[in-house]
Amino acid sequence: MRCLLGIAHGEHDRIHALDGEGVVDRIVGHPADKQIQVGGDGVEHRVTHQRSLPMAGQAVQPALRTLHKLYRVNTVNADQLDTLDTRLLLLLAAEPRLGVLECSRRLGVARGTTQARLDRLQRTGVIRGFGPDVDPVALGYAVTAFATLQIRQGRGAGVAGRLAGIPEVIEVHTITGDADLLARLVARSNADLQRVIDEVVADDDIVRTSTYIALSVHIPYRTRPLLERLLADA
Repeated sequence: MRCLLGIAHGEHDRIHALDGEGVVDRIVGHPADKQIQVGGDGVEHRVTHQRSLPMAGQAVQPALRTLHKLYRVNTVNADQLDTLDTRLLLLLAAEPRLGVLECSRRLGVARGTTQARLDRLQRTGVIRGFGPDVDPVALGYAVTAFATLQIRQGRGAGVAGRLAGIPEVIEVHTITGDADLLARLVARSNADLQRVIDEVVADDDIVRTSTYIALSVHIPYRTRPLLERLLADA
């Protein structure tokens, strides 16, 4: 039955224990063609059975549901990271161009396990994308500034939507304090920054702004220390 469901008999099968225990994710009966579909972490298995079998039809489903519960006891919740997840994320943070096969080799797990983890991390929003991390300076936008915006009551969503239409506004957050929004702006020069600011404040729902030019970057955006902390605390 373990072979039927694609569950490893032991660690020597190179399927990570947590992924092995979570292979069975859903059970769907198909009375018309007498098929049972079993899938987990993106893997599907189809088993065709005949009406004459002792456990055919509805009799198979209770047995599989019981097995499903047994093997999902130790499955990691979708919103939690285990050690393998963290190691995989650290590996990709250090070398984003690594392929699935090379990641699985370095982690010492099966390729299917690595792919299943990547799929789950994407599906749950832990990994938000694999695009290149582009430096605005390399695109000619040498000036970075932060602007706080005070807006009219109840107009936040409209202002944020209009800010999204300005290419030089690359990030916006709702904040506490005297201001309502914090925007990160980029420009080609100080003179060009004035143009960007004028475009931002052209919105009648923005009643006041304060702008701060960034002179240097001491700590760029990062997540690696968080992953290292998670791994150390595991």
